[in-house]
Amino acid sequence: MAGGFGLIGCLVVVVAAVLVSGASAETHMVGDDLQWKVPPGGPIAYSVWADKQDFQIGDTLIFNWTGNHDVVKVSKSVFDNCTTTNVVGTVQSTSPANFTLDANGTHYFICTVSNHCYFGQKVAVTIGDTGAATPLAATAFSVVLFALAFSLFTSM
Repeated sequence: MAGGFGLIGCLVVVVAAVLVSGASAETHMVGDDLQWKVPPGGPIAYSVWADKQDFQIGDTLIFNWTGNHDVVKVSKSVFDNCTTTNVVGTVQSTSPANFTLDANGTHYFICTVSNHCYFGQKVAVTIGDTGAATPLAATAFSVVLFALAFSLFTSM
């Protein structure tokens, strides 16, 4: 009986370590080498960049630019229409501007200077998959269930 509980204890510690190591926050330089500017490749440049990222709650977006730009968090409607009214946050006009991602869902950011947004200086980042367990959480859950089943089997 004690051996089964020892195994469960070890497995719980291993699962906790995996979950903690997988949960560390990351920093994302928006646009990488492109930085935050009107993209020369057209309006899809930042969506291509965002699609290659793995955003998690607690991650930080860093908008870095030179010249006349800014960044602000906005609603989907403002993002889609490139309007500068009814923004969600405060316009950040000093580079670099940092935003911490604090919730699942899609977060929208635009530049409000001139027609920069219309020309593609906007980015949407999505965190999480609502309703589905993450692969790491599903794996951890499976390990815990296996440990419990093993413990019950060996204690009989």
